[in-house]
Parts: sequence; C-alpha cells; structure tokens
Amino acid sequence: MPFYTIGQLAREAGVNLSSVRYYERRGLLRKPPRTPGGHRQYTDDDLKRIRFIKSTQALGFSLVEVEELLSLRAAAGGTCKDVRQRIEDKIADIEGKIAALESIKKVLQDLKTSCPGAGPVNGCPILAVLDQ
Repeated sequence: MPFYTIGQLAREAGVNLSSVRYYERRGLLRKPPRTPGGHRQYTDDDLKRIRFIKSTQALGFSLVEVEELLSLRAAAGGTCKDVRQRIEDKIADIEGKIAALESIKKVLQDLKTSCPGAGPVNGCPILAVLDQ
C-alpha cells in the first residue's frame, strides 16, 4: 500500500496543508502513523476520506454535518434511511435559505423600483427607507 506525505495527500485531495491538519485536530481524519523521521504516512483511505469531506462540503454540509455522516458510516447499526434523513434535513435547510433569500431579493427589488436613479444622494428614497 502506498503512503502519502502530508504534502502529497493535500495535493492529491485538492486541499491545503492546514486543512489536512485541521481535519486531524477535529477528528475528521485519523492521526496517521509517522516514520522514524517524524513524517506522517497517509493512505488511500485518508485520501478518500478527504475527498468525501470536500464533496459533502460542496453540497452545503457543515463540518458538523460531515462528521455526522462519517459517524453513520462507521456505526454498526447505521442504515441508508439514516443517511437519507440527513439529506432530507439538508434539503429542508436549503429550501428555507432559498425562501429567505427570495424575500430579501423582493425587498431589494422594491427598493430599487422606489429610486429614480437620479438626483442627490441625500434625497435617495432607498437611503430614506434604510434609515427607518
């Protein structure tokens, strides 16, 4: 089995060295064995784990949620239903954020419409509304 140095692992996973160290400190990545010279020795499993972390983060999962997913994978009694529930929870969270952003967008569009875009800034209706 090939081993990776921390630099090689970071490069292969597309992260920086501090991310690898951070994942270790958080317990998302195991502390690797070291060579007699003190160099960390990472495996393909470590690379796979970092890629899992990055792909779940890209889907909007926080590191706490990533940790939960990793725990489900390691748990003896974990089921696909448990994983699916985490996905459903994330979808609901995203839908809530979308609704909040749509509401903000509407308010901003209304503000934009209220302003003719001409005249001195001290007479700007947008700033008048924001002052309230």
